[in-house]
Amino acid sequence: MRLIWVLSLCILFLSKNSTAQSPKEHSPSEIYHAIQKLNFLGTALYIAAHPDDENTRLISYLSNNVHARTGYLSLTRGDGGQNLIGPELRELLGVLRTQELLAARSIDGGEQFFTRANDFGYSKHPKETLEIWNKEAILGDVVTTIRKFRPDIIINRFDHRSPGSTHGHHTSSAMLSMEAFDLANNPAAYSDRLKGTGTWQPKRLFFNTSWWFYGSQEKFDKADKSKMLNVDIGVYYPILGVSNNEIASLASSQHLCQGFGRLSSRGSENEYIELLKGDLPADKNNLFDGINTTWTRIEGGAKIGEILNKVQSDFNFKDPSVHLEELTAAYVLLQKVNDEHWRNQKTKELKAIILAIAGLHLESFTNVGYSNPSENININIEALNRSNHKVIIESITVNDQTQTQEPITLRNNVLFEQKIDFKIPLNTTYTSPYWLMEKGSLGTYRVDNKELIGMPETPKAFQATFNLKFKDIIIPFTTDVVYKYAKPDKGEIYQPFEIIPEATASIKEKVIIFADGTSKQIPVTIKAHKDNITGSVRLNFDNGWNVDQETQNFNITKKGDEQTLVFTIHPPQLESASYISPIININGKEISKELVSIAYDHVPTQTILLPSETKVVRLNIEKSGEHIGYIMGAGDEVPTSLEQIGYTVHLLNPADINEGSLEKYDAVVLGIRAYNVVEELRFKQKFIFDYVEKGGNVIVQYNTASRWASQFENIAPYSLEISRDRVTNENSEVNLIAPNHSIVNFPNKIQQEDFKGWVQERGLYFPNKWAEQFTPVLEMKDEGENASKGSLLIAPYGKGNYIYTGLSFFRELPAGVPGAYKLFSNMLSVGKDKLENKEQIKG
Repeated sequence: MRLIWVLSLCILFLSKNSTAQSPKEHSPSEIYHAIQKLNFLGTALYIAAHPDDENTRLISYLSNNVHARTGYLSLTRGDGGQNLIGPELRELLGVLRTQELLAARSIDGGEQFFTRANDFGYSKHPKETLEIWNKEAILGDVVTTIRKFRPDIIINRFDHRSPGSTHGHHTSSAMLSMEAFDLANNPAAYSDRLKGTGTWQPKRLFFNTSWWFYGSQEKFDKADKSKMLNVDIGVYYPILGVSNNEIASLASSQHLCQGFGRLSSRGSENEYIELLKGDLPADKNNLFDGINTTWTRIEGGAKIGEILNKVQSDFNFKDPSVHLEELTAAYVLLQKVNDEHWRNQKTKELKAIILAIAGLHLESFTNVGYSNPSENININIEALNRSNHKVIIESITVNDQTQTQEPITLRNNVLFEQKIDFKIPLNTTYTSPYWLMEKGSLGTYRVDNKELIGMPETPKAFQATFNLKFKDIIIPFTTDVVYKYAKPDKGEIYQPFEIIPEATASIKEKVIIFADGTSKQIPVTIKAHKDNITGSVRLNFDNGWNVDQETQNFNITKKGDEQTLVFTIHPPQLESASYISPIININGKEISKELVSIAYDHVPTQTILLPSETKVVRLNIEKSGEHIGYIMGAGDEVPTSLEQIGYTVHLLNPADINEGSLEKYDAVVLGIRAYNVVEELRFKQKFIFDYVEKGGNVIVQYNTASRWASQFENIAPYSLEISRDRVTNENSEVNLIAPNHSIVNFPNKIQQEDFKGWVQERGLYFPNKWAEQFTPVLEMKDEGENASKGSLLIAPYGKGNYIYTGLSFFRELPAGVPGAYKLFSNMLSVGKDKLENKEQIKG
C-alpha cells in the first residue's frame, strides 16, 4: 500500500516525458507540495555515466525539500551491463534500463536526460572512453542539455581529477561536465545547436563527494572541507508522510535488472557537495544560496508570485478548488511573460495543478495496442469535472485535427464520453526508440533528428488536446493517446499505443552456426499486424552462401497471427561469417524490420523495431561428448549457443541436484554469476564436487568478487580468490601459456586467429590468487597494465576436472565469435581425449 501511495505522490505534476500510465488522482497534500515547487524558480542538474549511478537521495532532496526542478543526465543508457531479470542485453538492455530510470524519476521527482553515448562496456581510462564515444559529439550533447534545461547548479557524481582510478565512463562524465559548464555560455561552441535554446551559464558546479572517494572515513574526516557544503538528506516530509530516504530507496529499487531492489532507509544522513566552479554559498547548507529563486527573477513575474504565494500561504486543504480563479488568473499573466523558458516550464506545472484542484479527469485511449499508417482507429475520449466550477470543452483536437464542433459544458461529476474515428496519416513514423532507428558506431548512437537528442524516449505518436474554458479563460490540456484494457488477474492496464508495419519478419536464432558443410533449414516467421495480409519474403544473403528458394509467398488472414516459411541454407566450404535478412514485400513496399517486445510488470511494455537479420557462421569445429547439464545464473544465451554446435543441453534446477544426479552428463556448466544469484547452490556444492571427483567436468563462468563469501567457503575444490581484474580491450593480445595442455589442443587446435573478432571485452572478474593445483592457460592485459593469467584456470580433482573462466563467453557465443565456440567446445571436451585414445587402442 505504501509503495502505491508513494508512486502516486511522486509522479505529482512534474513536467517530464512520462510513460503511458493511468491518470493520477491527487490528494490536497500532493497538490500543496506541487504549489511549493511551482513557487521555486531554481534548477539543478545531476550528471553521471550510467543508470544507477545517480544519487537518488540527493535528487529527491533537491526536488522534494528544496523544491528545485531537478534532472539527471545519464550519459549512457547502460547498454553494456548485465541483466538479472531477463535475456535482454546490449541495445535491448538499454531500452529496459531507460524505462527503469524513468520509473525511478517518477518516484524521486526528477527528470531524465541522455546523450547519444553507447555503453560499450567497462573502460579503464577516460582516454579510451572519449575516443570510442567521439568526445566532440557527446560533449555537444552535454552542452545542449545544459542550454535546454538551464540549471543554476550542476552536480557531478564522479571526480574529474581521478583518471585511471575508476571506470573510464565515470571519470569521463565529470570531465565533460567540467568543460560543458563553460562552453554552454559560449555562442561559438556548437553554434549549430543554438536554435531554440540560446546560451546559458550555470552559477555553480559541484562534486558529490563522500568518504568513499578518499579511501576511508578517517581520511575524509581529516580532509579540507572549506569548499564543501553539507546537507542532511534524511529529512522527513510531514506534508507527505514520508522521509526523503524512503522515497530515494524506492526510486533506486526500480533498477531491478541490476539487482538494486533494497530495503528502505530512514533517519538523518549527511551528503557532502564540493564546489568546483562558481561562487561558494555563504550558507553551506543551501546550494542555491545567493541565487534568486523567486518569481521576481523573471520580468513580469512579481504579480504572478503575489497570486501564487498567496495561494500557497492560504491553501485550503478541505476544498482546493476554491483557488481555481486565482490559478487561472495567474495562468493568464504567465502567458504574457517574455522569458520563453520559464513561461513554458511554469505553464506546464500550473496547468497540472489546475487540473488537480478542479478534480478534472481527461483521458484519450484506444481499445487496440497498435495499428498501421493509413488505418482507421477509434479513440475514446473521457472528460469529467468533479468541482462546482463551470468548465466548458470548447474543442477537442487530435494532433491538431479538430474533432468536436459544439462547446460542451462539463456538469459536476457527469462523465462526458465520445468516440472519435481517426485515420492514422500515411506518413506516421513507426514506434521505436529513436536512438535505434539507424545503425550507429561502437560508442555513439546515430540520431539524425537533432531535436530528439537528450530525450529519454521517443515522443508518443498521437495526443488529444482538450481546450477548456474557465469563465473567459481558455486553457489547452494535452494527453497522450494510450492503449487501455483489463485483465482478470491484474485489472485495468495502461500501455503505450504503437504504430508498426503491416507485417514483420524474424528468425528466432540470431546466430546460426554451421559446424560443418551440412545445409540447414531456417524457419522465417512472418507476423501480421493487419488483417488479410498477402505478400512475399525474400531472403537476402552474401556470395558464398546459397538458398534453395530465395523468395516465398505468404497469406495471413488474422491480425496477430503468424506464418512460418522454411528456407534451406547451404554454407560455403571454408570458414566464413555473414548475415542473412528476410525482406517482406507487400504491394511493392519492402519491410526489413522485426518486432521485439520487452514486457515486465515494473515498466511499460516496450515495442522495438530492429533490422531483421541473423548472423550465419561456417565453422570447422570438433566436439566430444553430447549431454551438457547447465545451471542458469543471472541469465545468458550460452545454452542455446551450445545447441547450435550439436550439444544436447539440459537446464538443471539446483533443487533437483543430489547424489549421483549429475553423473549422466558429459559436462556441467554454471552460468554467469550463478554463485551470486542462486542461493540453492550453497546446499548443492558437495554434489558438484563429488561429480568432478568421480570423473566429471565442471565449468564455472564468472562470478562477481566477494558477493558469495557469506554463503560459500569456496566455489572451487581448491583455494581460489576472485578479484575485480578484467581485460576490457576485446582486441588485446592473448598468449597461450599452457600450449601443450589438452584444453587448447583437443578437439580443436586453438591459435591466435581464434581470438580475433571478440566483442566488448576479453573477460572480467579474473581470479588473482589460486592454489598450485590450477594451471593458468591464457595470459592477456590491457595497455599499460601487468599481464593477467587468471582468465582461464583448470585443475584436476579426483578423476575429473574443474575449470573456472572469466572470459566473456556469454557475450562471444551469442555474437557468433568462431574462436570462442572452439575454446568452449574444448573446455567441455577436457578429459575426453584420453577416452578416445583408449577406444582407439582397443580397436
